[in-house]
Amino acid sequence: MPPVTTRTVEYPADGLTMLGHLALPAGSGRRPAVLLGPEGPGVSDIQRRRADALAELGYVSLAFDLHGGHWFTDPQEMLARVTPLLADPDRLRGIGHAALDVLRAEPRTDPERIAAVGYGTGGAVALELGRAGVELSAIGTVNGLVTGRPGDARNIRCPVWAGVGSEDPIMPPQQRDAFAAEMQDAGVDWRLVVYGGALHAFHHPTVDHAVLPGVGHHPLQAERAWRDVVALLAECLPVTG
Repeated sequence: MPPVTTRTVEYPADGLTMLGHLALPAGSGRRPAVLLGPEGPGVSDIQRRRADALAELGYVSLAFDLHGGHWFTDPQEMLARVTPLLADPDRLRGIGHAALDVLRAEPRTDPERIAAVGYGTGGAVALELGRAGVELSAIGTVNGLVTGRPGDARNIRCPVWAGVGSEDPIMPPQQRDAFAAEMQDAGVDWRLVVYGGALHAFHHPTVDHAVLPGVGHHPLQAERAWRDVVALLAECLPVTG
């Protein structure tokens, strides 16, 4: 079987030149596609490997950029960039739409079969695309349970899966409840998995720089969350042919 092929793609968004990582499965035909959003620090080898793993499963996958090719190692610098983004649905949507245009333009992508999956800030982008009424096959968000503008969730037309750590102080029970209420009130097909004992960003391997309080890797729950993401895609976006 030929290997996955990858390349860096440049595109404009949020006043920056974004550097996404595109991973293509073996073969030459069109395949379902996944728009893959990174954690707040930005695109690193972690997200690139996730995109490659999805390509190995048969999906065209684009790990999209948030910060113009920058990956933050200083938590306060990251918050200074991310906090205004999370407070501005239109900016999140702009970042998501720009990446989605790149993914749709890829000849291997089946434009009628695209899911958006994101971690942290990338998950908030995925949700905002749904709230904007973008036609998606599924939305997945891990630790990105950010509620939207009142009423916008009624525009979501696909299943939504969300995961969060039980001990996450950044996405506490009140935030989970608000997210669940938003989805339920909008009539969305939604589910929420709480991973016991896990902190914020439990899915991201340990790094060698300072992190925010309440952040920590939980290898077992990280693996479970990945399996749940793959199961969501298999249910809503099966690879055929």
